Amino acid sequence: MSTEYRLCELATVSLHVNDLETDSQLDDTSKHQDRIGNVCEGGGLFLHTNGIVNGKSPTKPVRKCEKSESSVGSGADSLSTSGEAKLCPIHEQEVQFYCGTEGRLTCSKCVSDGSCQGHKVTELVTQATGVRNQLVDVCEKMQLQALRIERFIDRTLTAREKAVQTDANSARERVLAQVNVVREALEEEEQRLLEAIQREEERVEQCLLTQRAHWTRTLEKLTHTRTSLVHTLTNSTDTMIVSSNEEINDRIEDAEGIGEPRDTEKLTLNRGCSDSKFMVGLWASALLLGPSAHRLTALCFEAQTVSPLLSLSNDQRTLTFLPKRQRQLPPSDPARFDSWPNALCSPPMSSATHSWVLDVCTSAAFKVGVCYSSIERKGSGNGARLGYNTKSWVLSHYDGDLSFCHDGCNVGITVAKKLKRVGLLLDWPSQTLLFYDPESTAVLHVVRHAFSEPLLAACAVADQSVSILH
Repeated sequence: MSTEYRLCELATVSLHVNDLETDSQLDDTSKHQDRIGNVCEGGGLFLHTNGIVNGKSPTKPVRKCEKSESSVGSGADSLSTSGEAKLCPIHEQEVQFYCGTEGRLTCSKCVSDGSCQGHKVTELVTQATGVRNQLVDVCEKMQLQALRIERFIDRTLTAREKAVQTDANSARERVLAQVNVVREALEEEEQRLLEAIQREEERVEQCLLTQRAHWTRTLEKLTHTRTSLVHTLTNSTDTMIVSSNEEINDRIEDAEGIGEPRDTEKLTLNRGCSDSKFMVGLWASALLLGPSAHRLTALCFEAQTVSPLLSLSNDQRTLTFLPKRQRQLPPSDPARFDSWPNALCSPPMSSATHSWVLDVCTSAAFKVGVCYSSIERKGSGNGARLGYNTKSWVLSHYDGDLSFCHDGCNVGITVAKKLKRVGLLLDWPSQTLLFYDPESTAVLHVVRHAFSEPLLAACAVADQSVSILH
């Protein structure tokens, strides 16, 4: 049974109760009946003034939402289903009170000298009025809540639905626009690089054709000269050889002037023709930020490689440069660097793609990169100095300058601000090592090299500390 229907029943029952009470009680309850009737009508909440309800005087109750007589009393314990007054089962008197202590209806006899004596007792009409008022308040709140829900559905949700559609369309357009820009730039760069490779290929082929033609003619000339000299040698008399000495010397001089053939870089395709900062940036972004981006490689410094100039944190991720007074002689180990402030990481990398990031914000002098495990560990020569041999590739920061170092050669790198972190990406399948700024994902330097051994992450610290970030 709906709440509205039950309220209408309560309104009808209240009329029967009021018929049993005094006129003053009718005046008190008629106002509540008006509120109940208004709620039952479902036409909204009304505020009555000047004692007039729908044009009628409140002295006579207005019956709202009346149902059949069979429904009267279904929600009131004070009356029987026939509408007659309910009698006390103990004293067989009409119940006119409500015992709040025991939570039941009772008669005056029970209140004066019965089981409800001294209990908290209220008149039935007063209690019923309170219940009705409570129900009306609840219904009014429910009706207001229903109005708010209707307003929310009609206004907010509808507006949000339209806004979502608009925002989604804008987002789609934005994504398509961005993809189109990238696609167009990628297609243009692809065309430019393919044309550059084609030109370089044609140049090398032309050089090869020229060299082939030149050395073919030279070979023919040399063969002819040799054949002539052999013929002279085998078929000439002493007189003829002596008399032809000048001619023989000229032929020998021509042959000696030919020189030796040499292979040069002109005969090799310049791989730099395919270099593109734009393509490298997209490639690195795809590996580092794309949908299938891999996680950072879990690296840690190997304690047995750490120089006595450095200290290693307990988690084996932070290297700190030590002042002289704090240095201690660590246990001797063939893997330890004894002169340069170096340390190597594990595990070795010889397949797949690896990336790691180092926090360098506190250090003014550091090197980060990779090296072969066969790098020298002892002595102060360049063989154990990161970046100054053929077995190490590092990014070096010293005295405010940033550069890439390999085999003693330094390539300067310009950055807009001091690096707080340095990221490294090693893609073994393409034999590419890339240094980048993790904050902006800007590429700092790219190395393409045919690595012949597994690589180890390497660091050198000459100021403050450097940490591996996971």
